[in-house]
Amino acid sequence: MSILINKDSKIIVQGITGNEGSFHAGQCLEYGNNVVGGVTPGKGGQTALDGAVPVFNTCHEARKAVGANVSLIFVPPAFAADAIMEAAEAGIELIVCITEGIPVNDMVKAYAFVKNTKSRLIGPNCPGLLTPGEAKVGIMPGFIAKKGRVGVISKSGTLTYEAVHQLVKQGLGQSTCVGIGGDPIIGTKMIDLLDLFEADPETDAIIMIGEIGGSMEIEAAHHVKAHIKKPVIGFIAGETAPPGRRMGHAGAIVSGADESAAAKKKIMAACGIHVVDSPADIGATVKANLK
Repeated sequence: MSILINKDSKIIVQGITGNEGSFHAGQCLEYGNNVVGGVTPGKGGQTALDGAVPVFNTCHEARKAVGANVSLIFVPPAFAADAIMEAAEAGIELIVCITEGIPVNDMVKAYAFVKNTKSRLIGPNCPGLLTPGEAKVGIMPGFIAKKGRVGVISKSGTLTYEAVHQLVKQGLGQSTCVGIGGDPIIGTKMIDLLDLFEADPETDAIIMIGEIGGSMEIEAAHHVKAHIKKPVIGFIAGETAPPGRRMGHAGAIVSGADESAAAKKKIMAACGIHVVDSPADIGATVKANLK
């Protein structure tokens, strides 16, 4: 089983006629044969990916014509928030925004809009999702993953790939991998995904990769203590970052005592999470804590 995406997902790609959208849509299609269309205003009626998928002017048209329930967004930052809202307004159940650099004010509006719909947003500024052997929605390299029973939640795309590699080295696979993004405003938080993995009968353990800055990992740790029965293995990136220094992601900046890596790790451990000091230890720690 999996969460959010599977072999039955019907994916449209907003921005499919651009270089990034076209390339990654092709990778997603090749991986799971799930891409059923694309959206580029003014190019409706054309086809993309060497004629493999139709292009529509709007998400409404795409949803009506091909039954899309997932939208993958590769739209420039100035227009990406509008693309998110268009997908939500069309009733697309899952929206995955890869775009980096969306203005915060734009995301405030988009976040509020999506919250008043039945859509779920992953991202922005994220690598997307991967359910091994079934569907790829985003830019995660599918070949590194293996179908299995460990869920992965991560703020960092690169560390997602490292966690997957460490699991595979231990002979373990993944149910679904979700890169939530590292921007200050994102659509889906760790708590939301912890609950989905907890409810999934074919996920036996959960990896949670966070970083310095913000309180999401602390909130998730308390949620684990109160509500999650499955083993959770945690890692916090940015331990050597000096206070006040942004490290990569827009949300990764330490501005309070509890936002440092050391503070987060201490709280996570106190809440029953198996915290590792190095991503190289993730796979072995998962294996040691599987029932």
